[in-house]
Amino acid sequence: MKTIQKMFEHLYWANERILETLQKNNVEEQQLRLFTHILNAEQVWLTRLQGMDSSQMPIWSEGDLTVCAKLIKQNEESFKAFLTEIAETDLDNLITYTNSTGNTFTSSIRDILTHVALHGQYHRGQINSRLRAEGFEPISTDYIIFVR
Repeated sequence: MKTIQKMFEHLYWANERILETLQKNNVEEQQLRLFTHILNAEQVWLTRLQGMDSSQMPIWSEGDLTVCAKLIKQNEESFKAFLTEIAETDLDNLITYTNSTGNTFTSSIRDILTHVALHGQYHRGQINSRLRAEGFEPISTDYIIFVR
């Protein structure tokens, strides 16, 4: 549980760093779309973890940095509450959910939480790559920078 808690602390920190970087620079539509996707996906997975239907929730949507800031705060509060409610013995419990295309899957809480933490990092890397291509300095969201 400690590792998962630390991964989510990193996720919150990394999302804030990306938000601050995008606020300082002229945001390309694709960067904002990727960032909104990260935050939407976090909400979708939390909904699934709570046993609710997420099949109609957006994975990709348009948004702006004000919406992103609100989603960051909302997601952080919601995941913190969820993580305090579960015990380490719950991590291997299975969750069955239906995705946006109607396919049904079953995954453990541990695997879902690990996916959420890693999924965002992948797309933050894409955002940083686009920042560099546009001549902006990307912001490091590496885990080791966070723990230092």
